[in-house]
Amino acid sequence: QLQLVESGGGSVQPGESLRLSCTASGFTLGSYDIGWFRQAPGKEREGVSCISSRGRIINYADSVKGRFTISRDNAKNTVYLQMNSLKPEDTAVYYCARTLWCSRWPPLELDYSGWGQGTQVTVSS
Repeated sequence: QLQLVESGGGSVQPGESLRLSCTASGFTLGSYDIGWFRQAPGKEREGVSCISSRGRIINYADSVKGRFTISRDNAKNTVYLQMNSLKPEDTAVYYCARTLWCSRWPPLELDYSGWGQGTQVTVSS
């Protein structure tokens, strides 16, 4: 079964940090570009960041530039999203998915597949 599994979410206060992980099961993550998306209550899912298979292409949503950093360790079959200086508006369920088109930004969800179940991030004082 080809699957992505997100982890690392939690509840933090504004200004704090979290690191999300996206781990592949059943396929070699290094063969794909990987994107992070998020969906807040009552809002559409939006692209947060994307990294190409070898890490040469990286894209971020304007709302997270300078605060979030995407990286990958293909040997561990894992992509990370380091989230610093978190804000209440970052509260959402975060998903990862695979694609061959990280170069397309903003992303088209139709280009992505293998969605994980998501991990909740809550930023509140």
